[in-house]
Amino acid sequence: MLRLPPVVRGALSDALTLVLPVDCAGCDAPDTPLCEDCRAALAPRARRRTVEGIPVWSGLEFEGTAARVIRSLKQDGRTGLAAALAPALAAAVRAASGGVPVVVVPIPTSRAAYRRRGYRVPDLVARRAGLRVERLLASGRRTADQRGLGRGERRRNVAGSFVARRSVSGLRVVVVDDVVTTGATLAEAVRTLRAAGAEVVGAATVASTPRLVLRG
Repeated sequence: MLRLPPVVRGALSDALTLVLPVDCAGCDAPDTPLCEDCRAALAPRARRRTVEGIPVWSGLEFEGTAARVIRSLKQDGRTGLAAALAPALAAAVRAASGGVPVVVVPIPTSRAAYRRRGYRVPDLVARRAGLRVERLLASGRRTADQRGLGRGERRRNVAGSFVARRSVSGLRVVVVDDVVTTGATLAEAVRTLRAAGAEVVGAATVASTPRLVLRG
């Protein structure tokens, strides 16, 4: 079986949405990838919470339309939806950086997830937002699926799971991901970068689980 490069698979997926009937990712309205009402529901409103002393900004709450669209991007291969989510991440990065130039560092995607999807979700949304990402983190070891794990279990699962790819000393960094739940993964990424010498000023995500959001 012919295996196409991930970039080719992503391009074909986007092209097929233009010629094949699709339903709205947010509400299942027919014949549109994303209807106008659902696009409006994705208008960003940056919110802040704190994880282990780290300010984490998110552009949306992970519920309703936003949750459905993010799941469609992550689970159904609908990469064209990244553009609709990009403003939320851009708003979160602006809030996290305070408007000062930063290096945007995405959470690494596991090898298994990359093989399954053919793309890295945080990187894809960041690029659609016009952000230049620097992949300064790499997975140092394999971890279990975070779904179904409690807060303490998540923290232990990701402990020591990242390594810095190169010297980051003196860089001013914002770490980005698609969704923050307990924040264990973001906190471990921040710890790794700070240990390597980076100045991590915060983190930014497309969305945050609503029960954990603090308005800022």
